[in-house]
Amino acid sequence: MRAETRHRLKEDQFSKATLSFYDSASEWVAAHQKQVIAALVAVLVIVVAAAGIWYYFQQQDEKASVEFGQALRTYETPLRPASMPAQPDFPSYTSAKERAGDAHKKFQAIVDKYPHTHAADFARYFAGLTAAQMGDNTTAERELKDVSSVHNKDLASLAKFALAAVYRSTNRDKEAIDLYKQIIDKPTASVSKATAQMELADFYQDKQQTAEAKRILEQVQKENPNSEIASLASQKLGTLK
Repeated sequence: MRAETRHRLKEDQFSKATLSFYDSASEWVAAHQKQVIAALVAVLVIVVAAAGIWYYFQQQDEKASVEFGQALRTYETPLRPASMPAQPDFPSYTSAKERAGDAHKKFQAIVDKYPHTHAADFARYFAGLTAAQMGDNTTAERELKDVSSVHNKDLASLAKFALAAVYRSTNRDKEAIDLYKQIIDKPTASVSKATAQMELADFYQDKQQTAEAKRILEQVQKENPNSEIASLASQKLGTLK
C-alpha cells in the first residue's frame, strides 16, 4: 500500500512538474512572441531557400545533361576520307583532331556554364580527352587531374587511366607508373585491375623492360584463369624476347 502511495505521489509530482514546465514555456512564448515568430520565419526562409537551391541545381543538371549528350554526339561523329565530299544530312569529319576540336569546345562550354553539376564532371573528363587528341597536353593534364579527385570513383579512375596515357606521351614515366599502380591497388568497375596491369606491361615493353612486362603478364594469367584477358596476356608473352 505504501509502495502504491509513493508511486502515486511520484506521478503527481511528475504531472505538476510537467504542467509547471508548460506554464513557464507558455509564459516565455507570450513574453517573447515577436522573437519566436521571427525565429519561425527564419527557419521557414531557410527551408524554402534550400528547396529553391535544390530545384535550381536539379534544373541546371538537366540542362547540362542535354548539352552533354549533344557534345558526345559530336565526339562520336564518324570520320570520312579527305577525298570524300561532306554529306549535308550525315555529319562527318576528315580527321580525329578536327572532330576533337569541335567536341572540346562543347564539353568546355558545359564546364563553364554548369560547373557544379554531375554532367560537368563528365564533360571535364571528355574535355581532357579531346585536349590530348588535339595535342594540348597541358590542358589535358589540368582537366584530367581535376576529374581524378572527384567523388565518383569510377569517373576518377577513368581520368587517372587517361592521365597516365598523357604522361606516357610526354615521357613522364614515373607519374604514369604511379597512376597505373594506384588503379591496380584500388580497381573500379570502370577500370579493372587487369586492364591497368595490361597497360603497365605494355608500358614496360615499350621501354624495353622485358622482365617487368613478363612478370606482370604472368600475374594477369594467374589471377584471371580461363579468361579473355588471360588469353591476351598469353599472346603478348609470346611476343616478348
